[in-house]
Amino acid sequence: MARREISEINAGSMADIAFLLLIFFLVTTTMDTDGGLIRRLPPPPDSEATPPDKINQRNIFEILVNQNDQLLVEGEYIQVTELRAKAKEFIKSNPNYPSVADESNASYPNMPEFRIEEVPVLGNVLVSKQIISLQNDNGTSYEMYIKVQNELVAAYNEIRNEFAMNKFGKSYSELVQQSESSESIAEKAEAVKKIFPQRISEAEPKKIGGN
Repeated sequence: MARREISEINAGSMADIAFLLLIFFLVTTTMDTDGGLIRRLPPPPDSEATPPDKINQRNIFEILVNQNDQLLVEGEYIQVTELRAKAKEFIKSNPNYPSVADESNASYPNMPEFRIEEVPVLGNVLVSKQIISLQNDNGTSYEMYIKVQNELVAAYNEIRNEFAMNKFGKSYSELVQQSESSESIAEKAEAVKKIFPQRISEAEPKKIGGN
């Protein structure tokens, strides 16, 4: 009985098909990218520069995050959901500002002092000396770090929006979006930014510990 030969499979086009599939997946696949946090690094220290004036402790809003992701704000343990409201209260400095305020902010000794600054559109006005100081532990989780950062940035944004709405009839976000189309709108946006400057001082992580 004659042995039946098995016909060979033509694989000549398999390489072409594999190549086309590779091109297809490269073109259609999207790569996830981390947006990151917008922060400007400080310039290198100038050895000949005059040391900065000592900052009054009342002007500093101290935030510590320990290795257990516990939040210690001004010596008090709070939840991260409470941070925005407390930060807003401190940034604003005076519940009656700017209608009632003096440079010492004497009526509110636990709140930051003010200084007179020239602000576009508004002229010479009182601006808070507030600074938010953030200190993380080496063991603080990245998730907690991001949550704290988000709450602090949101606090500044909400205060700016409220002030701009009361002063100019538009939120700060709207002023920023429309600033390229109008010089006067850009000046208003800059004025709001100067009244409530975002000052977040972030120290190098260290061992804070926890309960």
